[in-house]
Amino acid sequence: MPKQVNDSILTSWAETLGVRVEERRLAGDRCGIYYDPLRLIILDERLAGFQRRCTLCHELIHAKHHDSGCGTQYGLKCERRCRRETALALISPVDYGMAETVYEGNTWMMAVELGVTMQVLMDYRQLLHDSGVCVQ
Repeated sequence: MPKQVNDSILTSWAETLGVRVEERRLAGDRCGIYYDPLRLIILDERLAGFQRRCTLCHELIHAKHHDSGCGTQYGLKCERRCRRETALALISPVDYGMAETVYEGNTWMMAVELGVTMQVLMDYRQLLHDSGVCVQ
């Protein structure tokens, strides 16, 4: 998955994976779901542009790995892997470093600048922490 992922790259990736993407209202606070038997991603139609991009990338990563759901111990591992890969796909190290410097570690402003959700930003920061890189 290339860095600086945009909607057209995600659409092309979905086509390459043979995944259909639909938008409709999802129950509760769900942003998206992936159903492997139908190779189907459903995104909540109420998502803002940056939320849609992050959610679509996340669900496409589930599709890439043919993940079957997150209700099991295996599913929890799949979700952790998916969140790591999503953060790495959507945030470049150079852009992250510049945002951290400019916004002095203000995570909300960094997420806005990087065009990602707070969850994706925090997942990226956790990756940095786990790899021994200092973050503010």
